[in-house]
Amino acid sequence: MQELFQLVPAAYVVFRRDSRVLLQLRQHTGFMDGHWACAAAGHVEAGESVLAAAVREAAEETGVLLDPADLVPLSTLHRTNGGGSPRAQRVDFFFAADVWRGEARIMEPEKCAAMEWFDLEDLPEPMPEHERYVLQNLAAGSLPAIASLGFGA
Repeated sequence: MQELFQLVPAAYVVFRRDSRVLLQLRQHTGFMDGHWACAAAGHVEAGESVLAAAVREAAEETGVLLDPADLVPLSTLHRTNGGGSPRAQRVDFFFAADVWRGEARIMEPEKCAAMEWFDLEDLPEPMPEHERYVLQNLAAGSLPAIASLGFGA
């Protein structure tokens, strides 16, 4: 009998100003350090909705307040890292935020070396592959509602 896999859910907030997005430079997290990534993202906690996770992560990482009703669904990304672990598969919920209260700033300096606005047509290097996929397809107007990465053909 095949072991059931577990999906690890995460919420991503893509802060937008015109054609620009807010990204953070990760440091000292043990995962993708030195990579530019969405300014607010993180795992959904037990008993928490994905919308509540997005709002919480935005406040924790950028200091801004979001109304869940203002979050615009962009895409759901099912991906795998190819490992054999039951937790090797992820499901990422990407939301756009065009409206928020407060000014975004670094709230976790131990995990974030910088926070900057980048044009969608000129994203920095390096970036996590799955986040680059979403942002590039968003810029091209071809972001699917549901997508998969890492599963082969």
